Amino acid sequence: MAWALVTGASVGIGESFTRLLASKGYNIALVSRDEAKLHERAASLREKFGVQTFVLPADLSTDQGCASVEEYLRTYEIEVLINNAGFGINKAFSASALEAEQQMFDVLVRTPMRLMHTVIPGMKLRNSGTIINVSSVASFIAGGTYSASKAYLTVLSESLNTELASSGVKVSALCPGFTRTEFHERGRMKMGGLPRFMWLNSDKLVEQSWNDAVANKPVSIPGWQYKLLVGFISIVPRKFVRQIGMNVRKKQR
Repeated sequence: MAWALVTGASVGIGESFTRLLASKGYNIALVSRDEAKLHERAASLREKFGVQTFVLPADLSTDQGCASVEEYLRTYEIEVLINNAGFGINKAFSASALEAEQQMFDVLVRTPMRLMHTVIPGMKLRNSGTIINVSSVASFIAGGTYSASKAYLTVLSESLNTELASSGVKVSALCPGFTRTEFHERGRMKMGGLPRFMWLNSDKLVEQSWNDAVANKPVSIPGWQYKLLVGFISIVPRKFVRQIGMNVRKKQR
């Protein structure tokens, strides 16, 4: 059976991806910082789906952590790469710690760029492979360095989707809105005022993302509410888009 590697695999969207891919017969390599939780997830996948698993504990904000995953990708044949690991900072750029900004940049930009650069040559040789980069609808607004990082991921995914169109390698950016995971809790973001209809289900959006990636769609935006939002953002003057980004940031603090 083919192998898939998922970063940020222990919780949230990443954990949903591990179950979806295991249900489709992929063996799963799981990456995150929490080794105990990774072993727990891996055991559950083996028991429920009968797949093989590999646990790779790594802090992707560090050079060593990123390099360990790169080495794994160079050593083993990976058919599916899910770049999902990420976190947010609940402070404006001018008030945040530089170390925190650098760590977020390394996880959201440096690591997925390096992992893709490592895995794509082998995929091209085999004329097959799927890469999903978990971006965000934030990539379409101006909401600080998180938005900027996700914009990089969305645009690079679109570019690679075009560049690799004839190679058999599929690249897609998943751009979800607010999703019920541990993400906002870990970032100490206040989300109590968000209307219920704006929340997405992790399993459902992951299933749509996979279907869109298989169909070779460069960008997947789950949820009618976020399709409308992105459509609205694309036609209004950019100064209003910047204000939307600022308003979202303020509500999270």
